[in-house]
Amino acid sequence: MNTLAAANLPAACRALMGGAARRLPLLAAALLLTALTACRNGRQSAVPGVQEVSGFYDAKAATMTDTQQQVVRYELPARLKDRPEQILTRLGYTVSYNSTTRCPNWVAWHLTADHTRGSHSRQNEQFTEDTSVAEPRATNQDYYNSRYDRGHLCPAGDNKWSAQAMAESFLLTNICPQNHGLNSHEWNDVEMLCREWARKYGAIDIVCGPLYTQPAAQQRTIGRNRVWVPDRLFKVVLCRKGTPKAIGFIYRNEGKKQLMEEAVCTVDEVERLTGIDFFPALDDKTEKRIEAEAKLADW
Repeated sequence: MNTLAAANLPAACRALMGGAARRLPLLAAALLLTALTACRNGRQSAVPGVQEVSGFYDAKAATMTDTQQQVVRYELPARLKDRPEQILTRLGYTVSYNSTTRCPNWVAWHLTADHTRGSHSRQNEQFTEDTSVAEPRATNQDYYNSRYDRGHLCPAGDNKWSAQAMAESFLLTNICPQNHGLNSHEWNDVEMLCREWARKYGAIDIVCGPLYTQPAAQQRTIGRNRVWVPDRLFKVVLCRKGTPKAIGFIYRNEGKKQLMEEAVCTVDEVERLTGIDFFPALDDKTEKRIEAEAKLADW
């Protein structure tokens, strides 16, 4: 390891390197170097609330030991290279935040059966500006008189298990402008269905976010901070219990009634529309199979 690389390691890593490198044989030193690199890749960002998660993006479950697979973040999509992305790690979910749209690229979470229950109500919560992202950013003022709801992506109903998780679900980086009819009906129906699935299967992995179809110059926005209004919203769900399966949903961001059966689509279809690679931690064979299928009756 060169001097510059060593200087960039956390202090604990440098201390470990200093005492051990002189005593260990070549093979052990190589293993130590691997551990130091992992330590460096997993460090916390200097920005509060932001965590570097590059290690999660590169790993494939098929190459890991059983112990390592226990901490694989199956819900995390692949790194985005064609748009701004700031990773925000919350207690109940992870956000890929886009500083151009002032909205998430995606929000992902692992929903367990236990997390569908809890005593922490949304009754006293308030939507909150997220100061961990740079200005300009979404504020409550942007939504006033906009005719759009502050629509949760990771819903409050999935965070009743923890006071902190519930409060963080009201950060505006977990929100995008949503038609009131959609937010109150079809989108809420899918959220409740996902909780049923989590209780049925023990756990599921979920990713959802906004979908924009207009050229940037014609993009609808709200408020002084020009928060982008999505034309549609997507959600993809993975179940790994038994034979793995996945399903996608795309809803128009409007108040007209939309049948759930008509909103169902494959994960492959959502990937083509969003440019996002979902569930990359799965082995390639499983990922290819489940992302090409979508049958609501199978759930």
